[in-house]
Amino acid sequence: MSTDETTNETTNAGGPFTDYLGVEFAEVTGDRVVAHWTAAPPLHQPYGIVHGGAHAGVVETLASVGAATWLGERGQVVGVNNSTDFYRAVREGRLTSTATPVHRGRSQQVWVVETLDDEGRLVARGQVRLQNLTP
Repeated sequence: MSTDETTNETTNAGGPFTDYLGVEFAEVTGDRVVAHWTAAPPLHQPYGIVHGGAHAGVVETLASVGAATWLGERGQVVGVNNSTDFYRAVREGRLTSTATPVHRGRSQQVWVVETLDDEGRLVARGQVRLQNLTP
């Protein structure tokens, strides 16, 4: 399977949840994943800002896509821990999230995802630990 086929398969794996979040992948490799999404009312919590669960969902999605792309045909990955910190409340606008690996081992991977607003300010930062499931 070519890298392009792996990328297409992987980025489509998010399904309805990723679609609901509005994640649009701009770059997908085993070394980095970049995606854009929009802060909008459907993702707001009661106080009118993006819900932390939306941020955590984007964090885990990008980390999983990057980890799965890196692991490729050797197996599958599942998230086993997600810790996401929120630094700046966002009501609206385009957000850019970038995932990069911290550790890629035989049995586990750790990826960090940073989300910036359209002015380049850090909005959220998450770390996801993933288990490599190999046959």
